[in-house]
Amino acid sequence: MVARRNIALIIVLTLLLFAAFWGAFFSSKNSGSNYSPKYSTTAINKSQIYIFGVHPLHNPKRLFEVYQPLVDYLNKNLKNCEIRLRASRNYNAFDERLFNGEFHFALPNPYQTVEATKHGYTIFGKMGDDFNFKGIILIRKDSNIKNVMDLKGKIVSYPAPTALAATMMPQWLLYKNGLNVMKDIQNIYVGSQESSIMNVYLGKSIASATWPPPWLAFKKQRPDVATQLMVKWETETLPNNGLVVRNDVPKEVLEVVKKLIFNLHTHEEGRKILKRMELSQYEKANSLTYQSVREFLVKFEKEIRPIRISNE
Repeated sequence: MVARRNIALIIVLTLLLFAAFWGAFFSSKNSGSNYSPKYSTTAINKSQIYIFGVHPLHNPKRLFEVYQPLVDYLNKNLKNCEIRLRASRNYNAFDERLFNGEFHFALPNPYQTVEATKHGYTIFGKMGDDFNFKGIILIRKDSNIKNVMDLKGKIVSYPAPTALAATMMPQWLLYKNGLNVMKDIQNIYVGSQESSIMNVYLGKSIASATWPPPWLAFKKQRPDVATQLMVKWETETLPNNGLVVRNDVPKEVLEVVKKLIFNLHTHEEGRKILKRMELSQYEKANSLTYQSVREFLVKFEKEIRPIRISNE
């Protein structure tokens, strides 16, 4: 009898608890609270990645040493996106990536800059210091080279056929001083500015072509080698390397990047970044900025050779 009473008590308590639970539930539901859990119908939006390509001003290791601080600075000041630096092993690899649209932002040489506008890019800026955008031709100090015609029958080294300041402009200088560039000398394209310089030092070429920023950097890194070389000839100048953006990059991202880059020279952190590049500042530019480059390229191809050649 006692057992039956206990079972009945347990059943009654269970029913009371059950009723209390549901009463509280419906009371809450019908109260003034509008709470309900919300679930996103889309995946979390991760940071957008933008690739920044720099043409082979230096070998890949040195290029990262020089340009990664700029990329780090941009990323520190950008929201909801990230820029990643991409180096190319040589000019040909960079050209292919640029003209195939693999970069969102790029720092091409002026030839590549004007060509990029045919492949979905817009020019928005450039390096300053146009006085530095010229070709220089180096020889060993113990060389017996006195004038351009002394190069006849000899080897001259360059970074690449599409290097404007370091190849095309020196070849134009040689041509204007009476040398048949494609017949009177042997042109070798060695892949980078440093390689071009080292070729003349090692005696693999009688002269080498480059341009001032890599030469200035080389003198700091390898003073023992640089002291045995000298600049024999300099070309005239053209507008410096450009900044281009792929046309599908959002305008708001571009505007922030422009503001950050064009103001580097106005603060200490930015000036340290620029110093690595042997540069005083970046500046605004557009397609018209490079009209003199287009005119030079037309003359060069008419008088000397096609710009993109098979052994690049």
